[in-house]
Amino acid sequence: MNLSLVTPVYNEQDNLPLLFEAINKVMPTMNRTWEVILVDDGSQDNSLAVLNEYAKKDPAHVRVISFRRNFGQTAAIAAGLDYAQGEIIVLLDADMQNDPADIPMMLAKLDEGYDLVSGWRKSRKDNALTRNFPSMIANRIISRVTGVHLHDYGCTLKAYRRDVLEGFRLYGEMHRFIPVYAHSVGAKITEMAVNHHPRKHGKTKYGLERTAKVVLDLFTVKFLISYSSKPIYLFGGAGGFLMVVSAIIMLYLFVRRIFFLVAIATSPLLQMSAMFFILGFQSILLGLIAELLVRTYHESQRKPTYTIRTMINLEQDPRD
Repeated sequence: MNLSLVTPVYNEQDNLPLLFEAINKVMPTMNRTWEVILVDDGSQDNSLAVLNEYAKKDPAHVRVISFRRNFGQTAAIAAGLDYAQGEIIVLLDADMQNDPADIPMMLAKLDEGYDLVSGWRKSRKDNALTRNFPSMIANRIISRVTGVHLHDYGCTLKAYRRDVLEGFRLYGEMHRFIPVYAHSVGAKITEMAVNHHPRKHGKTKYGLERTAKVVLDLFTVKFLISYSSKPIYLFGGAGGFLMVVSAIIMLYLFVRRIFFLVAIATSPLLQMSAMFFILGFQSILLGLIAELLVRTYHESQRKPTYTIRTMINLEQDPRD
């Protein structure tokens, strides 16, 4: 299998016929073996019945996964990735705001040597106040914190080489951070403007609360990417800083006592200094415990701390 389209579906019964029409218009022209995996995320309308109908019509290309209940977009994408067989994987939404007609151009970008092509909804057709503006702020924060500079993390339409999607699992609402994970294993990433259409049927599944979730998820992503293999740098650095602050406060109290005869015991700075020292020491100990957990994690799963792009004249896994 050369190409897998992975599409999460949630209450999109009216958009699905349009989606299949667009896919069947584009895919046969590309001279690639392909499949489309549609993951019904516990839809409460007739989406699953529509998916079953199209799966019977085209069993060679259409695969359907149905969840028992709504688990969220990230879980639906993760399930699609688990069962996808293609060397190249394209993610797109089922609401027809993404345009399957952009897929050939994205694959052409991959052929230029990129590992990931991220869609950018440059002319986005959503509410400017409740969707576009919060998304713009979130994209800038994510780019600044992670160092992966993309205009549009929230655009589902992205094309990946399979090998950059291996080695990590998706949890919570982490699907929008896939480019960050891919970058962490050395993926070559580019971005291209894609079409974006106003929603014709149904209603959006996201609101302003999504921005808060993105910011909270960003803490997790930053930790996993930057400190998962060396957590002592984070906890030890914070602990060392607190202990230095404690020492500075104690030095200040000592100077006041020697030269200005100001009592130390009655100053609230003494309690602050002691608290900072204790917190700093505990943070360092927490970092050491995290180091032990990291080693247990890697060694118990035989998970390496590196990723390999290619091997020459080597096939045997050195761990076998």
